Amino acid sequence: MNRRVIAALAGVAVLIPLLSFVYWKQLLQQPLPLSESMIYDVKSGFGAHHVMAELNAEGILPDTWPLKIWLKINPEKAQLKAGEYRIPAGISAYELMGLLTSGKTVQYQVTLPEGLNFSEALQLLQQQEKLAVKTRDMSIADIMQWVSGKSASAVEHHEGRFFPDTYQYHKGMTDLQILKLAYEKMNRVLNDEWQKADQAALPYSNAYEALIMASIVEKETGVPEERSRIAGVFVQRLEKRMRLQTDPTVIYGLGDRYQGNITRSHLKEKTAYNTYRINGLPPTPIALPGRDAIHAALNPLKEGELYFVARGDGSHKFSKTLQEHNKAVRHYQIYKRKQNYQSSPEAQ
Repeated sequence: MNRRVIAALAGVAVLIPLLSFVYWKQLLQQPLPLSESMIYDVKSGFGAHHVMAELNAEGILPDTWPLKIWLKINPEKAQLKAGEYRIPAGISAYELMGLLTSGKTVQYQVTLPEGLNFSEALQLLQQQEKLAVKTRDMSIADIMQWVSGKSASAVEHHEGRFFPDTYQYHKGMTDLQILKLAYEKMNRVLNDEWQKADQAALPYSNAYEALIMASIVEKETGVPEERSRIAGVFVQRLEKRMRLQTDPTVIYGLGDRYQGNITRSHLKEKTAYNTYRINGLPPTPIALPGRDAIHAALNPLKEGELYFVARGDGSHKFSKTLQEHNKAVRHYQIYKRKQNYQSSPEAQ
């Protein structure tokens, strides 16, 4: 065999592996046949070979052998992380494996609005399609024990303990985990606002009483600039030993018995939450207050206003004297016959 033949064979021997390598790299890096993005769920316990076989069966991964070779070279890349992944159009097989090992799963979100009570917040969470529901068969005491990490004897009342906000989650997270996030954030926000407040100038024994007031402020107005004035009315009433006389607490105390209207008999009924009959604050919050309501409760605007009445557009008319208040009531509640009435504290 002459030297030219030997050289040619040697060249072929080198070229074939080189071309094979180039072809293999090309298959790894070429876009998969996806016309649009899709969601793929890596189940817990699924290995890379199981996922490749499934994607191949669905026509998403036409060839599995290039990835199998790549995984033999890089075995650490076979550790897939469970969860939902959004696979974009144009992704390559190589990039796909990077995605499925990244843990960057599809994120969803749920918003707990200000002013919800605990039952409403719990129902909202239980309705989220991608959120695993654990609370449905749990007692409130058990829920509070789980989210707070406290013993059964030290568990707090549930109302108002969760911060209204938008929370991110992925498939597989539970409603308990969201509640824990909201519980911990409320503790942080309340403690932060409490530490910054002039506590000596406020009629609260502790931060929890401020939380109770904040929940009332939250339910009384949706107008941001009124929150500190609403808080000012109630704080000054507490300081003067006047009853708060606020409808939202009455409604909360009625529970399922409230059918949309507060009657005279409701106002006369002595419950722990009927601030027309009890002195001081009710025993617990009545809703989830946001940071602005908490801030207002701890920074009330005290300018001598002791009364307010709903104008009918969501805002209120504030008054310093009973005479001014009665005039405002006649104007806004009698003459105009406005609906959506909210409480207007009256003198005892």
